[in-house]
Amino acid sequence: MTDTSTLTVAQAARRDRVVRAALKLGADGGYEAVQMRDVATEADVALGTIYRYFSSKDHLLAAALVTWTGDLEQQVARRPPAGRSVADRVANILQRATRGMEREPKLTAALMAAISSSDKGAASCQGEMRASMARVLSRALPDDLDPIVRDRVIRVLNFVWYGALLGWVNGWEGTDDVGREITDAAHLLLDEYG
Repeated sequence: MTDTSTLTVAQAARRDRVVRAALKLGADGGYEAVQMRDVATEADVALGTIYRYFSSKDHLLAAALVTWTGDLEQQVARRPPAGRSVADRVANILQRATRGMEREPKLTAALMAAISSSDKGAASCQGEMRASMARVLSRALPDDLDPIVRDRVIRVLNFVWYGALLGWVNGWEGTDDVGREITDAAHLLLDEYG
C-alpha cells in the first residue's frame, strides 16, 4: 500500500481521482463494473498509475470505502449526532451512514465485498476504516468514558454494523433490520452511560 502521507499534491490528486472514479463506477454498476481500465478512463489516468497506488480491484474499492468513511466523518463534524441519550446519538450516526449506503446499494455491495476479501491490499485499509469510524462514533460518546471501554464499545458497534450491512447486501435482512440491529446494540452497550 502506498503511504499517502508521502504523496505530492499532484499524486494525491491523481489518487483521489482514481478512488472517486471507482466510487462512481461502483455506484453505477456494482463490483463487476469496477474494471481497472474503466477506472483509468474515468479518472483520466494511465492504467499503470492505478497500480502504482493499488495492488488490486479489492484494494482500490477498500480504499474507496476509507474515502467514503472520511466523507462521513466530515458530514458528522458539520452536523453532530442528534438524540437525547448517548445510545440515541450513536444510533443516529450509524443510521445516517446506513441511509447513505442504502442510496447506493450497488456501491455498498461492492465496497463490502472488497473490504471482506482476503486481499492484502484491502486488508491494509481495514485499520484506516476502523480508525475513521472510531473518530466518527467518538463524537457521540461522553468525553469522560473510560478509554478502554470506549475502544471496546466502538469495536463491538463496528462489528454489529458490519454484520448487519453484510446481511443486507446479501439479502438476508432488510434495511430496517440494519437500523434495528444498530439501535439495539447501541442501547445494550450504552444505556448505562446516559
